[in-house]
Amino acid sequence: MKERQCTLQTSVIFKGIGLHSGELVTLEVCPAAENHGYVFQRTDLPGEPKIKADVDLVVATNRGTTLESKGARIYTPEHLLAALCGCQIDNVLIKLNAPEIPIMDGSAKLFVEGFLSTGKVEQNAERVYFELSENIPWEDTTIGVEFLAIPDKEYRLTVMVDYNSPVLGTQHASMYHIGEFNESIAKCRTFVFLRELEYLATNNLIKGGDLDNAIVLVDKLDVDQTELDRLAKLLGKEELKISIEGLGVLNSVKLQYENEPARHKLLDIVGDLALVGMPIKAHILAARPGHAGNVRFAKVLKDQIKKQQNKGREFDLSLPPLYDSIAIEKMLPHRYPFLMIDKIMEINENSIIGVKNITMNEPIFTGHFPGNPVFPGVLQIEAMAQTGGIFALNQVEDPHLYTTYFMKIDKVKFKQKVVPGDTVVFELHLLSPIRRGLVEMAGKAYVNGNMVMEAEMLALVTKDKQ
Repeated sequence: MKERQCTLQTSVIFKGIGLHSGELVTLEVCPAAENHGYVFQRTDLPGEPKIKADVDLVVATNRGTTLESKGARIYTPEHLLAALCGCQIDNVLIKLNAPEIPIMDGSAKLFVEGFLSTGKVEQNAERVYFELSENIPWEDTTIGVEFLAIPDKEYRLTVMVDYNSPVLGTQHASMYHIGEFNESIAKCRTFVFLRELEYLATNNLIKGGDLDNAIVLVDKLDVDQTELDRLAKLLGKEELKISIEGLGVLNSVKLQYENEPARHKLLDIVGDLALVGMPIKAHILAARPGHAGNVRFAKVLKDQIKKQQNKGREFDLSLPPLYDSIAIEKMLPHRYPFLMIDKIMEINENSIIGVKNITMNEPIFTGHFPGNPVFPGVLQIEAMAQTGGIFALNQVEDPHLYTTYFMKIDKVKFKQKVVPGDTVVFELHLLSPIRRGLVEMAGKAYVNGNMVMEAEMLALVTKDKQ
């Protein structure tokens, strides 16, 4: 059974402060259309610019992930993105009136609770996963980070952290499928070592840090009260009565799990890998991860997505067609030499597969590169559009009484040339439900299983005047 994309039933609002900026922020997570994905909007800036949750827009990973588009930035989106992934919400518009996502309690728990409270609604478009086809190893020996992604039917994560600390030691955390996130991972808080606080404070970070939104780990015994008071003043928290009881956690905050720090690192990975732009089905193993390594591995995965999308796609053209050229002529108003589709192999609820055979007898080759015949890109688009037209006309009675008209073409890319002897297979998917005769589809064209062209197009189906 195919899974459907989901969005929120209604908007949900969160208020808090940014961990590093210390600024108050109101965050509104709003429902969005199918295939919208995760998009941020800075309502405090002129023009209210939008920033897509895209790993290619990451500009910094210092104590958090930072996105930037056309000068507008979004700081520390990882916990919010992890919560959206955990709740399996695909499409939202995230409005905020400050640059940084609020830290809340230092975990993704409050975001998850907000999303579960408002509820989600299933949409018509199919949820498309990134399903790994091969093992993908990656490591950076300079920072000691290792990742390995292997094919799996679920989104599974295994994390190991080792900070050479007597408090933290070596820890492991696992998530066997995304359904475990909300219960076992979302509530795990961010953490910092006491020895890092001075550096963070003097580098203009953690202005919004508090013992209520972060775990402070203490891994040495020779810290006296004078030093603690100095740190409190440096952090602007003189009112806090900071104390240490042996090795462990500042102010004796109780950990929810013995491996809560490792679980939080797993949470961060879920949030950072959301930036690949698709839900994942793979087993990700990570050793000593951090935002820098997470983001670099996310880029590796995004490259793999492109590789797999461009890789050979198998079609069995030996099967009898659903519609041959004679049947197609009864649906489309086109005739030789402008009938571009020879047969339709398959039509499903949201997709269609059509075939065009390129021969040297095409009249276009008389004048288009006659010494080096190449099938024109504009005619590839026309053939794809005719395939989409057949999909639309297949939905109505008496299709010969209707005509389809182009409204828009977008995101057209040509990957390689098409020449006589090629058989072009067009595969199109519906991007949104057909409404008022408007049909929006995304298509890809393949030769020998390799993508040669892709595009998105919008057409209007209208009944001919009698």
